[in-house]
Amino acid sequence: MWDAYKKGFKGYLQLERSLSDNSVEAYLHDIDKLTEYLLASGNMKTPAEVDLKDLQQFITWIAELGMTATSQARIISGIRGFYKYCLIEGIITADPATLLDTPKLKRALPDFLSFEEIENIIGQIDLSRSDGGRNKAILETMYSCGLRVSEVIGLKISCLYLDVGFIRVIGKGDKERLVPIGSDAIKYILIYKDSIRVHCTVQKGCDDILFLNKFGKGLSRIMIFYIIKDLAQKAGITKNISPHTFRHSFATHLVEGGADLRAVQEMLGHESITTTEIYTHLDRDYLRATLNQFHPAFKKS
Repeated sequence: MWDAYKKGFKGYLQLERSLSDNSVEAYLHDIDKLTEYLLASGNMKTPAEVDLKDLQQFITWIAELGMTATSQARIISGIRGFYKYCLIEGIITADPATLLDTPKLKRALPDFLSFEEIENIIGQIDLSRSDGGRNKAILETMYSCGLRVSEVIGLKISCLYLDVGFIRVIGKGDKERLVPIGSDAIKYILIYKDSIRVHCTVQKGCDDILFLNKFGKGLSRIMIFYIIKDLAQKAGITKNISPHTFRHSFATHLVEGGADLRAVQEMLGHESITTTEIYTHLDRDYLRATLNQFHPAFKKS
């Protein structure tokens, strides 16, 4: 019964909305979930017969299946998209999804490190070890540029423009961006590249990869994770630390310092400004804590 509607919806998403194949499939999967519910409840209605109560019961059903609030919100977005299409095409005269509530999403604020804590972690690197110079260059680069772990392990020598203070980063979806790089990171990259990496026997296909393991191959994500965990432990830091913590810290320190949110978005390679806005929440918490501590009107009696 719904196949013709789904086919029309697919065409609308591809032609009118110009969505990627993955996004189209995700939307269609959301509608499949709705029809699966209608079938399971013995209440197989046409799109025009489905009302707000049906949709609310459907959301309760997927919640009881154990779907997270984020997954529920994504499915509701898909349902709304479908009914918007139905309205445009005259399949329905009133949109039942308009008043459908999205579950409240709690945005987890990530752990971040103070500048002193980052300095302490980097200070634990043993530069007398063969991998010490490399690890120092990696961590300085991660903090200086706010890179994802996949971006640092994929960083290419041909993407270094150190003479002008930039690196070219290939991020999510193969999107490229130019990111400024600080003088300390430049210094340690050059030391590593010119004095340490030159002694590696580079494996075929890894000639342009900047950071290599002892076998002359690119590093794995898990290797970066272990390096950072080990150094954090040596520094006596008990926060939940991962490679992403350096990225969070980079962004948080910029926002706390008053950086323009659009500039931070550009440097992080965020598709949407709302992803970057999580750091304003961190900043607001910091400001409120400061007011609570120092402002007479905020101090608890």
